[in-house]
Amino acid sequence: MLEFLRALLPPKQYVSVGERARAVFGAALGIVVTAMVCQAAGAYFPGLAAPWLFAALGASAVLVFAVPSSPLAQPWSVVGGQVVSALAGIVCVLWLGDSAWSGGAAVGLAIAGMFALRCLHPPGGGTALLVVLAHVDRFEFVLFPVLANVVVLVAIGMVYNTLSGRRYPHTAPPAAAATALEPSRFSAADLDAAMAHYQQVLTVDRADLGELLHHAELAAYERNLGTLRCADIMSRSPFTAEAATPLDEAWALMRERNIKALPVVDKALHVVGIITLSDFMRHAGLDAHGGVSERVQALLLPDPAQGVEKPVVVGQIMTRRVRVAGQNSLVIDLVPLFAEGGHHHIPIINDDKHLVGIITQSDLVSALYRVVRRPG
Repeated sequence: MLEFLRALLPPKQYVSVGERARAVFGAALGIVVTAMVCQAAGAYFPGLAAPWLFAALGASAVLVFAVPSSPLAQPWSVVGGQVVSALAGIVCVLWLGDSAWSGGAAVGLAIAGMFALRCLHPPGGGTALLVVLAHVDRFEFVLFPVLANVVVLVAIGMVYNTLSGRRYPHTAPPAAAATALEPSRFSAADLDAAMAHYQQVLTVDRADLGELLHHAELAAYERNLGTLRCADIMSRSPFTAEAATPLDEAWALMRERNIKALPVVDKALHVVGIITLSDFMRHAGLDAHGGVSERVQALLLPDPAQGVEKPVVVGQIMTRRVRVAGQNSLVIDLVPLFAEGGHHHIPIINDDKHLVGIITQSDLVSALYRVVRRPG
């Protein structure tokens, strides 16, 4: 019962004061200008039908100026919907006469016609009923005031909405803006399938709906990842090496612990480099004959013939320029480094620049998976 009563309350609105003022002024201006233009036309052409305004135009003004992005407010919806509805009302008056049946039939016929012509416009139902209640039986009423009113109103809406920063007629965002958004987990085909399953009229344009859902998805990621810090997901107390550590010891440690990188630190635990499997492969002579194991063994075994030229300690082959991150840094800031920067391991340091952990691609993927599975 409580949920039912809550459903009767007005929903929360996300419309700024400025946007409300823009809609109020635009609708008032649209009706005033339409009235002046059509009143002047009636004076110059006495043969035109009277009156020079019809009541349902006010409802059309609400849509055109307050929700110009709605499919129900687009020019074809406004013009086609009002004209079809006026025709439906006149036809029902001529066929059924003045009765309750003609009113219901007129509204139903108007909706059927608007669906068929893809110009669904809610104020059209009011126009159809108005025609029946006013006993309008002349088809001239469709041309004036209905058609004349809506054409003028739509023209004003085009100018006013454009000047006030709203696209009207409303079109999908430019391709450049759409591609600037990060890839989403759903595609246009997924959105089409969801709308087909919904099987109801939406008052939001398809492209706007997709963009809205995309931004909601990004907001959810930022909300979940926005407070997640490196210290929350890093592997603590990682295995390390020093610059003077023999290569065979570093290799044995990596093989024994099944790890692909060792941060290289000095006596104060400051990161001075990192040694990875790629460093071993690069110095093992990838263009030489034999398998990877043989080439690495050749690198590690002493060779008096090569003298001092052959590397023997970690400092000689490690990568010296290494990207590190603070333990209080946000995890979301590391995503571009892994996704686009080519990094596979990022050492994590504390405020004293001491190594306290390491984040690998596996750590990041696990964190993202937990975020995706986390309930909203």
